[in-house]
Amino acid sequence: MVSLSLHQLSARYGRRQILDEITTPTFHGGQVVALLGPNAAGKSTLFRRIFGVLKGPGEIRLEGSRRERPMAYMTQDNGASAVLTVYEAVLLARMQGRGMKVQPEDLTQVERALDELGISALGERDIGDLSGGQRQMVNAAQALVQEPEVLLLDEPTSALDLHRQVGLLTILRRLARERGMLILVAMHDLGQALRFTDQAMLLEQGRLVACGPTSDVVTSELVEKVYRVRARIEPCSKGQPQLIVEAAI
Repeated sequence: MVSLSLHQLSARYGRRQILDEITTPTFHGGQVVALLGPNAAGKSTLFRRIFGVLKGPGEIRLEGSRRERPMAYMTQDNGASAVLTVYEAVLLARMQGRGMKVQPEDLTQVERALDELGISALGERDIGDLSGGQRQMVNAAQALVQEPEVLLLDEPTSALDLHRQVGLLTILRRLARERGMLILVAMHDLGQALRFTDQAMLLEQGRLVACGPTSDVVTSELVEKVYRVRARIEPCSKGQPQLIVEAAI
């Protein structure tokens, strides 16, 4: 099964240091890892370093992979052409790095991705006619259809209503378990991180403040320090931890 760890990973834009020697324990396939932090903490930059579109010092150790292209990366806006249908856009994502000769298996995987995310009915719609939330679900399908071993999702729920947020995160957690896939997801909702993720990384100004089981990272003390809000963690009626924000500091 695939595993991933980061060792003194850094990145700069010009003279500006964005990431400063990020080192993590080993994350394993089957886990969902939350990437947390306020705006401009370096979350998107970290994804770009892991995916290889941004260079810099440090080491990314990916072990146990059996594929030439083990990662897929869903950005906040993937720039899909508005003239494509949803089906065409997802198929095009599937064919990246595979040549352009479409096999029956490719079509099967496109239909599977659309079905798993509950957007099969959008297949013949033009991308440009979709709402922001619908387009975000298509972005997720474009990532899933590549059948990655490591999936990087940059704020995949930011444009979704609450029902679809919970639905997508539930699907992602299930797929991580079923496929042995490692999913790293940048998110702002700390309550959802507590509910849907196994591990968490907390960034502040390009530094890793905490990393480990999500319940050990999302604590009242760290939330106050990094997000500057007074909050408490309490169990709900089912015993699950929930975040209650009391005031901005």
